Amino acid sequence: MTLSSQTYGLTIFLGAAAILSGCATPSTVGIEQRVEIRRTQYGVPHILAEDEMALGFGLGYCQVEDYGLRVIRGLVEGRGESLDYFGVDQVEAASVLKLRRRHAAETYPRLASDVRALMEGFARGVNLYAELHSDELPAWSGIGFDGIDVAARVYGAPSSGGVRAFLRRMGVAPLPGEEEPEEEQPQPETGSNAWAFAPSRTKSGRAILMRNPHLSWTAGYYEAHLTIPGKLNFYGDVRIGGPLEMIAGFNDNLGWATTNNGPDLEEIYELRADPENPNQYLFDGESIPLLREEVTVDYRDGDQIVNETREFWRTGLGPVIHRTADKIYTVKSANDGEFRVGQQFLRMMQARNLEEWKDAVKMRAKPSSHLTYADREGNIFYFWNAQLPSLPHPAQGDRAVAAAGSADVWTELVPFEKLPQLLNPQGGYLHNENDPFHYTNLFEPLGNDTFPPNLPAPRLRLRSQHSLQLIHNDRKFSLEEVCDLKHSMRALMADRVKGDLVAAVRATDPGGEIAAAVDLLDRWDNTVSAESRGSVLFEIWTQRHRPDRNGQAGYATPWSSSQPATTPRGLADPTRAARDFEFAVAQTAQRYGSWDVAWGDVHRIRVGDVDLPIGGGSGALGCFRVLNFARSDDGKLVANGGDGWVFAVEFGDTPRAYSALAYGQSPDPDSPHHADQAVMFAENKMKRVAFTEADVSAQLLQSYHPGERRR
Repeated sequence: MTLSSQTYGLTIFLGAAAILSGCATPSTVGIEQRVEIRRTQYGVPHILAEDEMALGFGLGYCQVEDYGLRVIRGLVEGRGESLDYFGVDQVEAASVLKLRRRHAAETYPRLASDVRALMEGFARGVNLYAELHSDELPAWSGIGFDGIDVAARVYGAPSSGGVRAFLRRMGVAPLPGEEEPEEEQPQPETGSNAWAFAPSRTKSGRAILMRNPHLSWTAGYYEAHLTIPGKLNFYGDVRIGGPLEMIAGFNDNLGWATTNNGPDLEEIYELRADPENPNQYLFDGESIPLLREEVTVDYRDGDQIVNETREFWRTGLGPVIHRTADKIYTVKSANDGEFRVGQQFLRMMQARNLEEWKDAVKMRAKPSSHLTYADREGNIFYFWNAQLPSLPHPAQGDRAVAAAGSADVWTELVPFEKLPQLLNPQGGYLHNENDPFHYTNLFEPLGNDTFPPNLPAPRLRLRSQHSLQLIHNDRKFSLEEVCDLKHSMRALMADRVKGDLVAAVRATDPGGEIAAAVDLLDRWDNTVSAESRGSVLFEIWTQRHRPDRNGQAGYATPWSSSQPATTPRGLADPTRAARDFEFAVAQTAQRYGSWDVAWGDVHRIRVGDVDLPIGGGSGALGCFRVLNFARSDDGKLVANGGDGWVFAVEFGDTPRAYSALAYGQSPDPDSPHHADQAVMFAENKMKRVAFTEADVSAQLLQSYHPGERRR
């Protein structure tokens, strides 16, 4: 049967469906001997290969060794298929992914040959592992992936968030699988941190780069060293499921860090339907047909396997997301159909200097990110990267722009040179914590007046201000001191409001526990270190009192661009603050048995058999060492996000680096590398990166070819 889909299903498929058969495994004869996997301490794979195909092959094999079915399931779902048959409620999402893979197949031949070789090799490595371990995997072991399956995972599409917001405004029901929860739960402030220091700011006279992402611990950061002698020598993170997805790290000459910047990459346009033909629209004085595509998906209906077909419509601008009797709404996205993200990352990995690296970034196939860069020549560089449309009209957010013709819609991207960037600034530092570009360096602030109008307004949240307190000075740092500094446990919000809070509570002439609790708060060192007392009490007070995390409410002095690094501060309502403190004292005692409980008695890292106190907290508290937590059955808060894969590197004649992967190289509890970094992470330490051949040999645990048993 055929069902018309008036709403473009930009959803993420979360289920599992459709048995795969009849897919021949590509030949892997000889490729195993062209790559060697060398595991060093903590299980980090150093993949040494003769060519790109073999490198991808080794990486694919390694990832399945460590992450098993997660890698395979992701590739299957990227096809719009699954390991069992769908239910009818998953057909819409599966059809979207199936269509995306079809388009990825059409653009795949346009990728550079070395990129295709890496993707094809990755698929073959996954195939080999599945074939050799079919007895350990579900009974669908005849799968044969190819490079297109890998490419489909990073094929660009419009943002589902922007489309959802528009549909809500239009009163359209949520898309399948995207129903809103009855009560929206508050989310922690997430993001990442990045620093770059020029030689003038380091004790060695060498540039230093630090990367510190803050995603969920299920996000899939995978630490690896990828080497093709004479062609590539790159150490970084490779997201689970592909060889060239969301990479950051360093090579012999340079490195970079990514932090999300959230640009507006798309606009929604309202087109007039042709009254003579509802499947055509009027544009530039002509009646233009909509483009129609069909996708058929099998699903289970009781004991039967049936199928349904979905229709997808496009205008010349992009996907149709909604239709009425006389209007057609379409989204024009800079990322729609972008297929070169893996190619851009590979060129960045191969770059030997700043100019080559910038040439790679100018592709802007990766649609968004702040990029913070450092190199062996001593350069540090910041770029606000985005596929930013050059708009002929004001940006409209979740509202549609009426478009009668080409003059009403955007047709070009803002040029690379017109986007915010900063090279070797005064003061010798760059930083970013996901806030806009304006205060990347306080000595050389960047104003909006010289940039396109659809860039974000200035903002500098507490986490960013904490960063500046650490580095906006004339200190010189060693690499080890940068690592120590990165673990700052200060909660900057306490510096800004604790004095007012203590005064407000004491003004009520408290007695008993409230008097003792406010004395504790007054003595507290304003950190979220594991041993600190008063920090849990303050955290619960902030959850009750809720000073606005953007500094626009709850404070006596809100955030101001005229005082970007010293506001917000003070409390706007001392009476309410004191009342909320009484609540926090009772609530802390009720939850944890005492209001003077130590931070680490409540906040834990639990990986495998490791169960330890851990320091770090929310960016909303002004913490730089960010950790997110979930409540466990015993009432403790267990880390599940924030600091994950962290590295710091110094660019001498040979790079020297440290890293940490909090949740280990493998999620398998039986792996020796599941919990072996957790103790180090809890102690605010990082491991020495094995980058040179001598380092790899010194740390070597085992060496093998794919398909061999690990020794």
